[in-house]
Amino acid sequence: MLVPLDKIEVKGQVGALDIKLETGRMANQTNGTVWIQSGGTVVLVTVVSMASSEPRDFFPLTCNYLEKTYAAGRIPGGYFRREVGRPSDRETLVSRLMDRPIRPMFPKSFCDEVQIIATVLSADEHTNPDVLAMTGASAALHISDLPFNGPVAAARIGMVNNQFVLYPTYKGAEEDSTLNLVFAATRDAVIMVEGSSQFLAENTIAEALEWGHEQLAPMFDIQDALREKVGKPKIEVAEAVKDEEVITLVTEKFTADLDAALTIPEKLIRRAAKSDIKGQAVKFIDETFPEDPKRAKAVGDAMSALEKKIVRKRIVEKGLRIDGRDLTTVRNLSMEVGTLPMTHGSALFRRGETAALAVCTLGSSRDEQRFETLTGEDSKRFMLHYNFPPYCVGEAKFLRAPSRREIGHGTLAERALTPVLPSPDAFPFTMRVVSEVMDSNGSSSMATVCGTTLSLMDAGVPISAPVAGIAMGLCKEGDEYFVLTDILGDEDALGDMDFKVAGTAEGITAIQMDIKISGIPADVLRKALSQAKDARLLILEDMTKVIAAPRAQLSNRAPQMEVLHINPEKIRDLIGPGGKNIKAITAETSADIDIEDSGKVSIFAPTLESLKKTVEMVQYYDQTAELGKNYVGTVKKILEIGAIVEILPGLEGLLHVSQIDVERIENVTDVVQLGQEITVKVVEVQPNGRIRLSRKAWLMEQAGQDVDLDRFKMPSGGPRREGSRDGGRRDSRDSRPRR
Repeated sequence: MLVPLDKIEVKGQVGALDIKLETGRMANQTNGTVWIQSGGTVVLVTVVSMASSEPRDFFPLTCNYLEKTYAAGRIPGGYFRREVGRPSDRETLVSRLMDRPIRPMFPKSFCDEVQIIATVLSADEHTNPDVLAMTGASAALHISDLPFNGPVAAARIGMVNNQFVLYPTYKGAEEDSTLNLVFAATRDAVIMVEGSSQFLAENTIAEALEWGHEQLAPMFDIQDALREKVGKPKIEVAEAVKDEEVITLVTEKFTADLDAALTIPEKLIRRAAKSDIKGQAVKFIDETFPEDPKRAKAVGDAMSALEKKIVRKRIVEKGLRIDGRDLTTVRNLSMEVGTLPMTHGSALFRRGETAALAVCTLGSSRDEQRFETLTGEDSKRFMLHYNFPPYCVGEAKFLRAPSRREIGHGTLAERALTPVLPSPDAFPFTMRVVSEVMDSNGSSSMATVCGTTLSLMDAGVPISAPVAGIAMGLCKEGDEYFVLTDILGDEDALGDMDFKVAGTAEGITAIQMDIKISGIPADVLRKALSQAKDARLLILEDMTKVIAAPRAQLSNRAPQMEVLHINPEKIRDLIGPGGKNIKAITAETSADIDIEDSGKVSIFAPTLESLKKTVEMVQYYDQTAELGKNYVGTVKKILEIGAIVEILPGLEGLLHVSQIDVERIENVTDVVQLGQEITVKVVEVQPNGRIRLSRKAWLMEQAGQDVDLDRFKMPSGGPRREGSRDGGRRDSRDSRPRR
């Protein structure tokens, strides 16, 4: 019996988008499933939870965002023609965007495994599915039985013609907008921000977030409406049981020791001191409760809570931090350029105990990264890759593929530098920067921004302005908020906010914010932005002391580049049959040559000598005949009236029978044969480009006679024998009919 599909849906309008949330039609064996749709874009989000028989002390949440090429009517490239292997960088980045606002919304005592999968099933050319996936994840959790303290909603803010736009289209976000800001929020406050801008001021960013949060209200309403219809009862999660007796004993006996350890500015020494105190505490608890050795397991939580209390109390009461700084001071800066002798550009940037080695490599347009997206194929001429090796934090671990964190931090720094890069016309190189984090104790991503700027300038990349970045923190105690400049790793872990801001002296180019509390007031956000600007300007001032501007010349080891413009009709000759000519040039010179239909030829050579040789070889195929010059040519065709001779590659001229020899000849083949090499002089280049050649003029020149080119020009009546004085009539000595 045919029965209709069951589905329950709610609809609403948010900004210019019509949003539909639906459930019940598919994927019904989950804790929660939501189909979220706007226009032709559809994302299916599923939530599945599994309890563990063994206790955990962490929350194993996994968020996965998947883009299926069929969603846009495309077949995947590659041999297998299916979506296989590791996720793309975009899928990884959106997965992070889903995770960051959702994870803090679960109780700390909830430790069941949760997997969220957002699959793009359909994609139009207007609506970006990433923010729909983020909201869909919240909606699926909201209607599920999991203890999710939502809902959360996400949106993108653009700025076109100085007007904020909610959910800009693909084209609007990438081409027309000076702002591309993704944010997530609860009803009360913004809790996550990620994006870039074209040098916008701090107040403009703050206004954008305030405006966007107001516009997002209907998105919470439709999630609540769906829960009212199909929401499952939430499971109850008991709060973690604390061993209050152990906590009290540890606090009483070890507060003074831990307080002293937390004034040690050096990270590794401080970590060793804390580890030693923890060992003493475990021994103390074991001796206190010899009959129950399990009691010592509570020492770790007790020490963590005590550390957080000490650090935050010192900030609130004394305005001092772990390393003795006040709330606004930036750690000591050290930096150098030209660190590596064989690279195109390099720099080492150190801020306190955080250091990044940035290495710039230049290449040709063939080195651009090409990739597939739902909207078609795309490419990148600037790549920034961030590596976080285990030694930078004093650990020994297996080296694996780049983690989500490494991809995310690299993309943040890449966004920060993109607005200051030169245009392809002004600087047609592909640029790749690799940031190797050498030491980490707070915001290595912002150290990467600074190091990348220095390495680009060292390589001679003409960036429009230097870019610096800083990480801000927050400590909320009661109704008071304390904003921290240039946070340490421990302050990140113990604080309430991680807020990264990068930009030039003019304005912000990239921003990222994660908040661990329910939200922060608008005035606190503005204070954090203002404090970040002060720090950024300070860092920029020191950076310009090391290198004030991009180097005037590229490194000798960088590719050498020159742009030529040849006759578009000569492109075929330059390439040759089956690419024979261009392959021969690149094989001999090791140069990369990019040819455009307009006749623009971009040459990228490994050395200056190679560049000069490549230019000569390319120009060889674009030569024009020079009037009066002698050429050794090849007879390409025999005609009744003469011969066609190729004097340059792809450049042919007519050698009339009257110009083959100083003496009259009866037949062309009496003197020249097909394929024969002969020397000829260019005696005329006509306005239509046709070339007349004369072997006779060359022979006369060899005999010491003066050659007047005007005597060899074609008269108005057409070709004639040399010596005719009647304007094209047959010479009286020539009894042969005129050809």
